[in-house]
Amino acid sequence: KKYIQEKQREFLAYYDAHADAIFRHVHLRIRDRDIAKDIVQESFAKTWDYLAKGKEIRYLRAFIYRVANNHIVDTVRRRHTSSLDSMVEDDGFEAVDESTKHPGEIGDARKALQLLSRLDPVYRVVVTMRFVDGLSPKEISQALGISENLISVRIHRAVERLRGLMHKRTTGD
Repeated sequence: KKYIQEKQREFLAYYDAHADAIFRHVHLRIRDRDIAKDIVQESFAKTWDYLAKGKEIRYLRAFIYRVANNHIVDTVRRRHTSSLDSMVEDDGFEAVDESTKHPGEIGDARKALQLLSRLDPVYRVVVTMRFVDGLSPKEISQALGISENLISVRIHRAVERLRGLMHKRTTGD
């Protein structure tokens, strides 16, 4: 019983520290605030159930992202989502901390965020997890169940494609 209480305290501290980041990730991907809240809550609840059964989780952050991503996939299968472009245009959603960026970087980040919806989903997901959620390639690998090498390749290709899209946008090619 004492073991469960200690695990529960650790888990609640983890929830307090990371729930907002996971919510941003889910909200960015599915575009519905209420559904995003539900997915985050369900993800943490399933993770707690897993831990309460005495099972071990080596990388809690990656595990919860994986559970959340599975819920996102299930949700997307049930309904269509809006594009990231409309989220940026309609809601003025910002995924960048402007206080730490130089003005040129803020503009570039906004442009890249707007162009993100033009990427294939496999690239969009890894870029979001890497640059918006701040996960390492190893954490993304664990969350998605894909090799770390493949994650790195996808991030590299996505960044190259975003650069190309930004170049086309500024030069009008």
